[in-house]
Amino acid sequence: MTTETASPAPVLQMRGITKTYPGVRALESVDLDVRAGEVHALIGENGAGKSTLMKVLAGAQPKDSGTITLSGETVEMDSPQKAMDLGVSIIYQEFNLVPYLNAAENIYLGREPRAAVPGFVDFRTMYREAQQVIDRLGVPLDVRSPVNRLSVAQQQMVEIAKATSRRSKIIVMDEPSATLTEHELKSLFSLIRQLKAEGVAIIYISHRLDEVFEIADRVTVLRDGKRIDTREIGELTRDDIIKMMVGRELTQMIPKVPAPLGDNVLEVRGLNRKGLLHDISLTVRKGEIVGLAGLVGAGRTELARAIFGADSIDSGQIILDGKPARVRSPQEAIKLGIGLVTEDRKGQGLVLGMVVRENITLANLGALTRFNFIMAGRERQVARDYVTSLTVKTPSIEQTVQNLSGGNQQKVVLAKWLFTESKLLIFDEPTRGIDVGAKTEIYQLMNDLAAKGVGILMISSELPEVLGMSDRIFVMHEGRIAGELPVSEATQERIMHLATGGR
Repeated sequence: MTTETASPAPVLQMRGITKTYPGVRALESVDLDVRAGEVHALIGENGAGKSTLMKVLAGAQPKDSGTITLSGETVEMDSPQKAMDLGVSIIYQEFNLVPYLNAAENIYLGREPRAAVPGFVDFRTMYREAQQVIDRLGVPLDVRSPVNRLSVAQQQMVEIAKATSRRSKIIVMDEPSATLTEHELKSLFSLIRQLKAEGVAIIYISHRLDEVFEIADRVTVLRDGKRIDTREIGELTRDDIIKMMVGRELTQMIPKVPAPLGDNVLEVRGLNRKGLLHDISLTVRKGEIVGLAGLVGAGRTELARAIFGADSIDSGQIILDGKPARVRSPQEAIKLGIGLVTEDRKGQGLVLGMVVRENITLANLGALTRFNFIMAGRERQVARDYVTSLTVKTPSIEQTVQNLSGGNQQKVVLAKWLFTESKLLIFDEPTRGIDVGAKTEIYQLMNDLAAKGVGILMISSELPEVLGMSDRIFVMHEGRIAGELPVSEATQERIMHLATGGR
């Protein structure tokens, strides 16, 4: 007679969770069990329902049907405050910070320590305790710094600090590593292991499967709003997970196709911006994909914004098709044939209150205008064509873009720039928060653009992506070009050596 060790009782049980939006069923009778002291990975393609399920758990979205049980007690998550009071914290992929407050004020927003005098905040205690939380994460950050002056990675750490400071029983992390350096990621994993040892349940959403295998105990896969399976991580391979996620096998994740190279479409000579960019020089040829690597804060996004005219430069030249160009605004950049797919798709890439159709055509309305009137039929046809060719999952081109999943929002951003027929496209973290299936589609799109002679400058923190998709690689360190590598000579080790100040 054999005996089996019973699994610990789940701290969270979600049963039969169903959620419908106009024209689309986001969740269909989904079950999820999470144990105390467990890292439970929740994965699936964009639009699979992961974020919607977590919004239901966090009280940010009402469910249509189903039950939620915490520590054996059935509860109704009817508001985010109720969820927090019950010990559930969620770190959203798109940050939920007040930009003009400092880090400490964001961490303790709504629960500030009170001073002895009624109605006043004990700032000394708040700053001390907030700094302790940040220091625990291993992040060099002054909690008195305003959030709008922090890098994206630092803002991510403030979000994590806000959640951990509440001493929650369940913490949901939605793509927490998307903006983190290798060092910051190690600090995050160390914190997660510490939280596990304290009995905290972590729900970890990520498209980076290497992270899932390193940190997760169990995995639940969603596809098209349904739960496909829940398995122990030791029972699965990478291919098993991908097949469950996409319903098919992906044999080549980064399908780089060499394209014929033409003359320089972009040449940057001696570009400077005080305190941020120092004597930057690089080139991009027609049909070429040039990777721009470096650690967070190296100046990659600042360089992209300077080329696009979003930020002014102090000195230097930008040369397009062999001719000096003055790019003083994004409007001028667009007219000159430059497009920028920004890292922050919600804040800078889209108008969230507009529909899919309007976002796709927004950057090139002149092509749809006759006698100062937009040709509505032509606009609708353009939007439908891009929705079809990029397989944007939306019930209609009249769907408000904020209701789409992150991956489908990214495809709308791409459609907008494709419609401008730019000769130079700058991709800033093009696959951040994108699932493995959609990544392959975006890589293929980049190949297609290169084959048509478009020059591409690709900024990416994922070194396999940089190595897999680039023809040449520039590495930045502290606002300077630390080195240039042909892809045939590039390795992750050589890139990291340059990115950390090596020569």
